[in-house]
Amino acid sequence: MKVKIVNTSPYPLPAYATPLSAGMDIRANIAEPIVLKPLERVLVPSGLFFALPAGYECQLRPRSGLAFKHGITVLNTPGTIDADYRGEIKALLVNLSSEPFTIEPGERIAQLVVAHHEQVEWECTDALDATERGSGGYGSTGTK
Repeated sequence: MKVKIVNTSPYPLPAYATPLSAGMDIRANIAEPIVLKPLERVLVPSGLFFALPAGYECQLRPRSGLAFKHGITVLNTPGTIDADYRGEIKALLVNLSSEPFTIEPGERIAQLVVAHHEQVEWECTDALDATERGSGGYGSTGTK
């Protein structure tokens, strides 16, 4: 699938790291480092703008290494980028660690996953089909 993209940053386009990768890293398009203090959040620009086709969305997700090693994650994960959005892609990052973290210009800060989706049309009814699970919610399936 081809997607039109505008890259106003000096960094390469997002790309898959391996043939079976689902996500592509985006980079911080910032002029100076940003120090992210514990529990602080910041909106980090990428310099990327794109036009997804109808029926697709892009999810902005944390990078596992940043999350594990430094407690840096995408606050509204996954952030949803709709097909009709044309603004700059920005990552809302939060520092969940107890140490400050410095985001360097060009650093890989999050990943994009493009996914197909459907739109539903609600059909009102008085009852739903029965299932084995029924209305069991959080923790209802146990630890078997």
